[in-house]
Amino acid sequence: MKHFNGILKKIFQPAVLLWIFPLLLIIPNVALAFTESDPILFKITNILLPLGTYYILTSFTRNLGLSVICCLPLMVLAAFQIVLLYLYGESIIAIDMFLNIATTNVGEVSELLGNLLFAIMVVLVLYMPPIIWAITLMLTKSRLTRRNLFKPRRLGLTISLVGVILLACCFIAYPGVAVMRHIFPVNVCSNLVTAIKRTAATTDYKNTSASFQYRPTATRVSADREIYVFVIGETSRADNWQLDGYERPTNPRLVNKKNLIFYPKTLSESNTTHKSVPMLMSYLDASNFGDSIYTAKSLFSLFNDMGYRTAYFSNQSPNHSFIDFFGSQAATNAFIKTQSASRFDSDLIEPLSEFIDNNPDGRLFIVLHTYGSHFNYRERYPDNRSVFKPDNATDADKNNRHELVNAYDNTIAYTDCLLDSIMQRLSHEHCNAALIYTSDHGEDIFDDSRERFLHASPTPTYYQVHVPFIIWTSDEYATSYPEAIVHATANRDKNVSSSKSAFNTLIDLAGLTTDYGDLHYSLINKDYREPRRIYLNDYNESIELTKSGFKEQDIKNCKKRNINTR
Repeated sequence: MKHFNGILKKIFQPAVLLWIFPLLLIIPNVALAFTESDPILFKITNILLPLGTYYILTSFTRNLGLSVICCLPLMVLAAFQIVLLYLYGESIIAIDMFLNIATTNVGEVSELLGNLLFAIMVVLVLYMPPIIWAITLMLTKSRLTRRNLFKPRRLGLTISLVGVILLACCFIAYPGVAVMRHIFPVNVCSNLVTAIKRTAATTDYKNTSASFQYRPTATRVSADREIYVFVIGETSRADNWQLDGYERPTNPRLVNKKNLIFYPKTLSESNTTHKSVPMLMSYLDASNFGDSIYTAKSLFSLFNDMGYRTAYFSNQSPNHSFIDFFGSQAATNAFIKTQSASRFDSDLIEPLSEFIDNNPDGRLFIVLHTYGSHFNYRERYPDNRSVFKPDNATDADKNNRHELVNAYDNTIAYTDCLLDSIMQRLSHEHCNAALIYTSDHGEDIFDDSRERFLHASPTPTYYQVHVPFIIWTSDEYATSYPEAIVHATANRDKNVSSSKSAFNTLIDLAGLTTDYGDLHYSLINKDYREPRRIYLNDYNESIELTKSGFKEQDIKNCKKRNINTR
């Protein structure tokens, strides 16, 4: 026993923690060396420079406990990065990841955390012991000797010097290298600062957008009664739609729907809700989002100016984002989740019908924001809508893929029912009516060797950006504007950007135009122009889709569908 106590005493000497702690902090850097496609010189730099810095920090004072506790923010970032790599398999903590945390409701967080328990346990095992050890050292007032500090401090200075030299070589060999974007955790700290700045700018949106005006004009004489509905889906990927050739009957109602056109070559320009939805609800796309999001207004502002009665009904929770701000610009708006315990998208039918009934004449513009196919999939539809079984698995595990896909397909079938119900409701008005449906982004469901799951990852995949896009019109609209139907049909096999076409097609359907729009991207325009494939990256920069992190699998999937990636 005495011998065992002697071994423990040697192991738990402060000097041991001094040598081990920097190695624990460098784990994310080592992992990134395997997950990222950076040049080997850069990977070595991204390990050596931070490692040397960590040894300098921990050997800065004899009070090692204090040094370790002061590094707690670094441990938090390291833990977060490890969890992110477990979830997505690549990339650093992005700006959008921080913003997602700020704009995601508690229910979504709890659903996701339950599937990250293994990764969370790993980081707890890695970083809780040194924290406890450090607190113990502080309580017992243990101190290192100057001799203890000499070797790790010298090692830290040496490694750091080598890292600086290698970084200089990287600057010369690779001009695009930037410390603020490429050295962990400096890049993540920079991303956090940017996220905080964006959040602060968002809170001032009311002031920065006050003077914005679309100044729309009419391109035709409208009928006395017209209704336009824009249904925004959530996490719905086109590949699981029967309308897109999926082998399962996920669209039994829509597949035979009259006056309905599906656009199979549609891609979103973002894989995150807080960016893609504002682009769908305004003139913005990836090319101008970064410069204009703080000043732009939504479609509601445009339709309000033209005398439409506008409404926004959402089955998502408010989160003080641009989506909320845009929705508040409608004359009538409601988040049904805050009004009752309802949780299914079919509950949107009631406020939609009431709004139509309460406005029996005049022109209406309505946006419905669904919860669609957001994980946990099984929670998005009632038991009696469970078509594909078994569908009860909720753990994000590749071994559960069959049940996860069953549940996901049930959400698509439920959306099919919802859209059919809305179309029937509009048909009963016997007026010029049209509906557009598209989703903010898609979803990964352990589809290939990368074993990716969910969406909003720092780099997109084919499954995250390939989304459904539907135009439906009433018989009355088709009769009044037959040329629109002809052009919409002629464009059905062309490449589409939902971020560009939703806005322009909606205003074109209503016979409106604005200097902020471009009707060449309207799908009912005879001169429709196929878009250049761009993507809104984490820094709100418009980049080529192929440079967004798209891998060979993603490009192959696009080619199979004859979807242009350039």
